[in-house]
Amino acid sequence: MTTTVDITTEPVRQRTRRPFPGWARAALWVAVAVVAVSLTSYQTGLPELTASGTVQAAVRLGVPILLAALGGLWAERAGVINIGLEGMMILGTWGGAWAGYQWGPVAGLVAAAVFGAVGGLLHAVATVTFGVNHIVSGVAINLLGAGTAKYLSTLVFEPISHNPRESPPVPKFDTYSVQPLGDWLQELEDMQRVGLSDVAGVLGGLVTGLSPLTVLAFLLVPVSYLVLWRSPFGLRLRSCGENPVAAESLGVNVYRYKYLAVIVSGALAGIGGAALILNPGQAGYLENQTNNRGYIGLAAMIFGNWRPGGLLGGAALFGYSDGLQLRSGETTVHALFYAAALVLLAVVAVQIWRRKWFSAGIAAVFASALYSVYWFTDELPEELTAYTPHLVTLIVLAAASQRLRPPAANGLQYRRGTD
Repeated sequence: MTTTVDITTEPVRQRTRRPFPGWARAALWVAVAVVAVSLTSYQTGLPELTASGTVQAAVRLGVPILLAALGGLWAERAGVINIGLEGMMILGTWGGAWAGYQWGPVAGLVAAAVFGAVGGLLHAVATVTFGVNHIVSGVAINLLGAGTAKYLSTLVFEPISHNPRESPPVPKFDTYSVQPLGDWLQELEDMQRVGLSDVAGVLGGLVTGLSPLTVLAFLLVPVSYLVLWRSPFGLRLRSCGENPVAAESLGVNVYRYKYLAVIVSGALAGIGGAALILNPGQAGYLENQTNNRGYIGLAAMIFGNWRPGGLLGGAALFGYSDGLQLRSGETTVHALFYAAALVLLAVVAVQIWRRKWFSAGIAAVFASALYSVYWFTDELPEELTAYTPHLVTLIVLAAASQRLRPPAANGLQYRRGTD
């Protein structure tokens, strides 16, 4: 006797692949932004938008934001919110100025990292060991950093500079350029050809006037990615920010990894403070020198969705807006409304292609609003221009808030042996 067995098999679900990997999509949007700024430069007659000098200023001002964002990334991937980046940067500025004045820029860089790491250690003791609310501890670190730097400046710098709010001039790192590429790009920029000169200006600003500290900051982006996402150490550290109880059950010393992450976070923020001292363009330490860059770095990290590549884009955006308003003034910053409208039109096209009609409509409304502001005004008020980076921070965070995914246990109190 034969028995017929009916076996029904479910169809194998194939994973839907996106047409482009993440890095390719990011590169495509960078290209869209460059094209938008290039068209704006041509339409408005403002070559300063893509000038190599503007890009150099953007790099110089974006490096402290980038380092602060990297510091926030390390801490929050381990589950500790580090809103104290501003205070750690302040400690780094004072430490960098003190040691740089005594022994040179390399010593200043090391001292800035140590001072920032001390701030990170205090934050770790408060949040990890004693379970203090992370926001409360971060605010306390910011106040402590500002007060400590002011006290030390009065004690150490005033007898030399005769001003308790600033240090004497501090030696800087030398700057270097990639030659003969820099000269060739400068020649292309001087030709003032539409598109070609704009790209040459952007690239020229990226390969000229670089200091060792700037190169170090950009190298720390791939290094952070490799350590946090491509090493056993990074896997254990990120597990502390996603599910510390599960990590503990697998033998991970959660306290140790949180401490290491927050100390590294403080050191990176301290180096970000040193970038304000040891890179060319600043005489030395000044009170309130960081100007809320620690908070903007935290915003760049959130904009980048807690990923190294994303926060690099956020730091570049904020650095560019800051450099543009310092170098070119109200008229050039006003032209950014035109460029932003063009970028939003590209967003509208993408959303229509994806058949997301509501998102396309919202982007179209914002594009129309930005273009209307550009069309009906001639320039921004000087008082408003000074806050361009802060306004860009608010707008970008509002636009990116729907796609953010922080670590699951970020900011939660952890106690060993609890569920």
